[in-house]
Amino acid sequence: MTPEDFRRHGHQLIDLIADYRQSVEQRPVMAQVAPGYLKAALPSAAPQHGEPFASLLDDVQRLLMPGLSHWQHPQFYGYFPSNASLPSVLGDMLSTGLGVLGLSWQSSPALSELEETTLDWLRQLFGLSSQWSGVIQDTASTSTLVALICARERASGYALARGGVQAQAAPLIVYASAHAHSSVDKAALLAGFGRDNIRLIATDEHFAMRPAALQAAIADDLARGNQPCAIVATCGTTATTALDPLTPVGQIAQAHGLWLHVDAAMAGSAMILPECRWMWEGIELADSLVVNAHKWLGVAFDCSLYYVRDPQHLIRVMSTNPSYLQSAVDAEVKNLRDWGIPLGRRFRALKLWFLLRSEGVEALQQRLRRDLDNARWLAEQVAASPDWQLLAPVHLQTLCLRHCPPGVEGAALEQHTRDWAQRLNDSGQAYVTPAQLDGQWMVRVSIGALPTEREHVAQLWTALQAVVR
Repeated sequence: MTPEDFRRHGHQLIDLIADYRQSVEQRPVMAQVAPGYLKAALPSAAPQHGEPFASLLDDVQRLLMPGLSHWQHPQFYGYFPSNASLPSVLGDMLSTGLGVLGLSWQSSPALSELEETTLDWLRQLFGLSSQWSGVIQDTASTSTLVALICARERASGYALARGGVQAQAAPLIVYASAHAHSSVDKAALLAGFGRDNIRLIATDEHFAMRPAALQAAIADDLARGNQPCAIVATCGTTATTALDPLTPVGQIAQAHGLWLHVDAAMAGSAMILPECRWMWEGIELADSLVVNAHKWLGVAFDCSLYYVRDPQHLIRVMSTNPSYLQSAVDAEVKNLRDWGIPLGRRFRALKLWFLLRSEGVEALQQRLRRDLDNARWLAEQVAASPDWQLLAPVHLQTLCLRHCPPGVEGAALEQHTRDWAQRLNDSGQAYVTPAQLDGQWMVRVSIGALPTEREHVAQLWTALQAVVR
């Protein structure tokens, strides 16, 4: 493909994306296909000769579109908002089109310095002190893994330079809420702690970590001769957006010299709103935190913002310095290869920069406030309706619902919940996520897709009442 071919086909592709965004509301929200549909439609081997680009675009429409669940649909309420604002899409395309890599500052100076600058812009928008320094990771899963590796090395006196975790005299212990994201377990396993050394801490009636239970678990491990290492607190849990109390948890961490990592992957975006910052009061007691800008904030996936208060410790743990990457300016610059696991990195900061420059802070704040207001409105409708229950406080934009018709209890209620959620999703009218809360099925409604307005939430409420009849 020549640059001129690219120019022509690129215009066609932009038109396809623009048409898709304009018409996505006309599509069923959840994919209406059976497993194996695409594999059966595609050839069993790659083509020997190139095909016209028009045939690729035809197959996108004919084969791929029917197999998509549409996260940018105004009736998408599943999982979490995974917004891809169009300015950030253009920034992502530019990153891919430029084809540069950040192996070191020298390999692409603008890549490194734009990432450093945009992360500091967000630091200020989140109300964080100048002690924090940030870097872009791919996902919160990676950010949490990096945090626990850093915790492991601080607790072990940098055992990686000696015999590693295997040489430790006592097991290192990680503590997290029973409602922490599954990526916390995965990160602890990959960081070498072992499942036996993960403690899930009991929660209160609002599904937030109980500091007294955390303190008791730490005391028990100390009595057993174990070595407490790290606490992962959550600001906005996956199921209910519960808020672990960071101040008392942070005080416990400091009293015992433990690493405190805060997972604010989805809820962290709300911290651009001053009125929401009470939710992570005590954040300055943490050692690291993660906010996924590719969720509610609106940046195209993937763009996970990882902040630390001791960058030198992170660099010591993650540093790699082969001769072919060394340069005369290394002492003056931030080499981002030393801030995470990968050696190379994409120009991810472009899509963040494009979003901030094109939308501006006020528009981003207005959109988040719109979503919060829509969530409050829906919560009011549910609370005022017989047979409907709100199972958790609505701190942000996620509602946990259950429909409880008279006389339906136990296993029958569990099946009823799963059935009506499936009927709603199968209808294509909306997409919601069934999930378990304390062992019982409920339905999560996560409001926050870019085009979702009050009229769409009102339509959802009508559909919810109809589907349970």
